[in-house]
Amino acid sequence: MSKPIIRVEHLTASYDGQIVLNDLNFSIQEGAIVAVVGPNGSGKTTLIRAILGLVPYQGRIWVDEKPVREVLGKIGYVPQKFQFDKTIPMTVGEFLKLSFRGIPHRKIRHVLLEVDMRQHEKVPIGTLSGGQLQRVLIARSLLNDPAILLLDEATNEIDIASERSFYEIVSHLNQIHQTTVMLISHEINMVYRFASQIICLNRDLICFGKPKEAITKEVLERLYGREVHFKEHQH
Repeated sequence: MSKPIIRVEHLTASYDGQIVLNDLNFSIQEGAIVAVVGPNGSGKTTLIRAILGLVPYQGRIWVDEKPVREVLGKIGYVPQKFQFDKTIPMTVGEFLKLSFRGIPHRKIRHVLLEVDMRQHEKVPIGTLSGGQLQRVLIARSLLNDPAILLLDEATNEIDIASERSFYEIVSHLNQIHQTTVMLISHEINMVYRFASQIICLNRDLICFGKPKEAITKEVLERLYGREVHFKEHQH
């Protein structure tokens, strides 16, 4: 069995006196694709930001058995929203080059190839679709060869076809490079198909485990207050 690459112990976080995460305990195995699901306000983004060390919390988070601050270089991150001036005359390649000083051009070409965006290297970044921009942001997160990739609702503003391609890219990175992926998603069907582990949050840890075992009618009702329908995908 692979070793835990992320270990969370008694994680609690609060905003303005309101508990957002309540005493979470779980560990993520190296090489897993972990989906974090739950209703709005359930603490999903707070969990990602806590792992990145961006919000105060009580408890402990270990990454590769070390405090987060010591291993941030091993973590790639794609935010929920990326705001920029679309009129800036900057190409995709130039955007990636600015992300890491001194990055070689061959590395830029390589990460674009990984996300099937090599042909867009000289395209103005402001002209990209939502799905294409998300791929470029994933490419940027890969420039430092991360062991862990954190994706905060990265499919939120893209269409269904782009969403399917997004999950296929994530699966490729996981299988070919053994990248551990932790992603926030509202798409139960996609989670059921692609994720190897699932974290169900509603401030408390409602469930944790393999999607086929953890996603039950009772769990969905505890998360969303109603049943969310999904069907198993055949591989």
